Amino acid sequence: MKIYIKQLVLAISSVGLLLSCESTELDLTTDPNAVSPDQATPDFYLNRVQEEFARFNDAFGTNGSEVTRIEYMGTRLYQQAYSPASQDAEWRFAYSSMFTDISAMNVLAEEANFRRHIGMGQVFQAFTAVTLVDFYGDVPYTSAIQGLDNLNPTADSGADIYEAALGLLDDAIANFTTEDNTADPSNDYYYDGDWDNWVKLANSLKLKIYAQSRLVDGGAIDAFNAIIAGGDYITSVDEDFQFEWGTNVVNPDSRHPNYIDNYTPQGSSDYMSNWLMNYMDNSKVENGVAIYEDSDPRIRYYYYRQSATTPGAIDSEGPNQQTLSCSVEPIPEHYVDGGFTFCYLPNGYWGRDHGDDDGTPPDGPLKTTYGVYPAGGEFDDSEFSAVDLGSGGGGAGIIPIFLAQTIDFLQAEIAYATGDIPGARAFLSDGVTKSIEKTMAFGALDADADLSLAPTSDDVDDYVAEVEALYDAAVGDEKLNLIAKEFWVALYGNGIDAYNFYRRTGYPNDLQANLEPEPGSFIRSFLYPAVYANNNSSVTQKSSVTVKVFWDNNPDSGFPLSN
Repeated sequence: MKIYIKQLVLAISSVGLLLSCESTELDLTTDPNAVSPDQATPDFYLNRVQEEFARFNDAFGTNGSEVTRIEYMGTRLYQQAYSPASQDAEWRFAYSSMFTDISAMNVLAEEANFRRHIGMGQVFQAFTAVTLVDFYGDVPYTSAIQGLDNLNPTADSGADIYEAALGLLDDAIANFTTEDNTADPSNDYYYDGDWDNWVKLANSLKLKIYAQSRLVDGGAIDAFNAIIAGGDYITSVDEDFQFEWGTNVVNPDSRHPNYIDNYTPQGSSDYMSNWLMNYMDNSKVENGVAIYEDSDPRIRYYYYRQSATTPGAIDSEGPNQQTLSCSVEPIPEHYVDGGFTFCYLPNGYWGRDHGDDDGTPPDGPLKTTYGVYPAGGEFDDSEFSAVDLGSGGGGAGIIPIFLAQTIDFLQAEIAYATGDIPGARAFLSDGVTKSIEKTMAFGALDADADLSLAPTSDDVDDYVAEVEALYDAAVGDEKLNLIAKEFWVALYGNGIDAYNFYRRTGYPNDLQANLEPEPGSFIRSFLYPAVYANNNSSVTQKSSVTVKVFWDNNPDSGFPLSN
């Protein structure tokens, strides 16, 4: 369904260029929603790029979330989970939409001396290029942005693209801080014209680049720490880099994509991740004893339960094969051996296990769905009623792209990697605290919710204290394992950084296994999109998903990536 929606969006909004960088008969197709040359202004192009960038992050964020269990992945074999054709929309967002529009905008912006327009485009381009490398490896960049002057662009190395992205961010900072600027953009959907925040963002994206390349770049950690020492980066929730959706249903539909899919008269369509729901509801355990009796304070914001029970759980009336087929199936042996939760959870958290490829039963009004954060849905006040069109926050959620809490977790990673164990603990605590505070602010979106069940400040303090206690009690890399799992919770809504962290560190090392006992090797990079591999004579499709990106120098075997 999500792939279909992404393709539909592209069909109604793309400029019309083939994403393989081939030419097309533009005189045969006129898109009434696209910017035509006689109407083009830098503002028109920039408005379009800003929304394209949000959808780009939604697409890649979903892919990253699914492979890391933040969201549910519904295919048993990794090699088949994401076909080349399934990645076409992501490729289009980057090449025939954003890169094309940014290039066209820059021509007009240079003529008019609109430096802030150019700076924003440079940030979007840098982030997009780096993300393409992180998911696919070597991709076209230098020759691709030449547009129709090169119909079969060759791939640049990932390391070269990273270097180019750092240069773009330096140039963006210069454009944000210059006094030589004729006019600011009419619309800034991210920071509303706060150029100090744009500078902080550019420096923050450098932190992201240095953290991701630290395994192959001996100077990356020093460069990371130098930016931290300078202090000019995202440090508070009000500086978070995010895209805000609206509540309009048609002309245009401005709601969060996950709300559109799941808040319907038929109920919800997507399944939530059993691994993450279980971790948040029932995971603070030490030596087999629960040391934190309540659920994660964020769980009622992340998830909305349409039913109080799950077929098969202790608190239900019993198994029901019609709505949950696995409730009458035996637990797979490798799940028993690994101690993984299987099929159904207590307390009405109704999702699916990693790799479950069963069909879709009539459970739309019953299964757990997205809550008020970040999708703008309903706060879970234990009403246990089916969602509907317009309920909750009406879809006025966000795409969390790069947040202050993310930087805290990256600092925890760097501190741990350099032997600063107490420092890693402090950053872990800061990241969890910011994540909870940000999440709880979304409760106000659901005006009809009973917020008496919302966590109190004492609940938040207790949860953070228990995380710190678990960190103190953990031995060796179990500390990193805890950092990773709490990072996963904080990244709910966009799993790009989870996918990168997982390949850098191999943690969490106790993620729920795929339902298939032998699912094949974990995806170290995605197969090239079909529109690129099939239509570009200079590229050869990868043989498998085991091809590693340039910064992933971890071994092929023996590395603690889970199946």
